[in-house]
Amino acid sequence: MAGGWTRDGAVQDQIDVSIDDAVQEARSRLPSGNSFTHCEECGAAIPDARQKAVPGIRSCVTCQSERDEEQKKAGGGINRRGSKDSQLR
Repeated sequence: MAGGWTRDGAVQDQIDVSIDDAVQEARSRLPSGNSFTHCEECGAAIPDARQKAVPGIRSCVTCQSERDEEQKKAGGGINRRGSKDSQLR
């Protein structure tokens, strides 16, 4: 049930597009190719189990965790497409 000037299903279409965008962005960040045997940042050995679990991995768990935390702090995780907050600013 859409209201105002929107057609029926417009809200769901917007949700679907937002999810598709998020999935594509996440897939683009996945490593690919041959895994490194040692972390490119600190030089620590990367366990065989991690290399098999994440093909194309280039960093150890510690360095990857630190990078993930930095990305969280930098923001960018908020989807403002169609958000009322973005229209008020």
